[in-house]
Amino acid sequence: MSHTLLAFHAHPDDESLLTAGTMARAAAQGHRVILVVATDGNEGLASSSFVADGRLGMRRLGELRESARALGVARVEHLGFADSGLGPQILPDPPGQTRFTRADVEEAAQLLADILLEESVDVLLTYDANGGYGHRDHVKAHLVATRAAELARTPRVLHATVPRDTICRAVALAGKVYRFPATFDPTTFERAFSPRSEITHRVNVIRYASAKRASMRAHASQATADRGADRTLAAFLRIPRPLYDLIFGREWFVDPAHPPGAPVARDVFAGLP
Repeated sequence: MSHTLLAFHAHPDDESLLTAGTMARAAAQGHRVILVVATDGNEGLASSSFVADGRLGMRRLGELRESARALGVARVEHLGFADSGLGPQILPDPPGQTRFTRADVEEAAQLLADILLEESVDVLLTYDANGGYGHRDHVKAHLVATRAAELARTPRVLHATVPRDTICRAVALAGKVYRFPATFDPTTFERAFSPRSEITHRVNVIRYASAKRASMRAHASQATADRGADRTLAAFLRIPRPLYDLIFGREWFVDPAHPPGAPVARDVFAGLP
């Protein structure tokens, strides 16, 4: 039986890191896959060649659509909010838009709930309460997704995550082969995402590593920086396939409604009618 999966992310490229393999797997198995982003990512870091004309957000939405094609996604939507940025101060709202972090949760949730209801979504993928590594837009996405699922009565909500010890080992392993950008702080992962004991779903996506890599590659603007510096995404894309598959061949989720003591599921649709 086929189901419908919706992945809700804050910015274009977020899907490629946390949920791309699961999305590609679901699509390949005949399920309907939908990708929704809250913002266009216009405040993302990129080289001056991408940002000089002020159209980075439009470019990133184009990259999102290319990523979606690589993953077999059937529908892509942008809720229309503006990127809140990473800086200590939130920028003023651009004309005609609201920074996502300032958005009314109920109004934003209704926009997402409308899609959940229209598509009869069975599984909603989003972030945990900490937003993974704490980005303000990721935290807001968790709040919006949680409320939208309540409004739409979505059967299952899964928090995309990574076991802290696993990602720390993976980063350390990759660091032995490649030099990460100076701005990359591996210690941030020691405080991010989820402890292994909380993982409820572990999905093998090694067969879909090529699609996941293509999804990452689609976000070309996020692999650039000025003065020849590399971004983390660029470093990931230089990892040879055997090592890449080892690092990115699994994806993890936490289901807040998972029965305590129940075995870790291998499929995000397991147990659904």
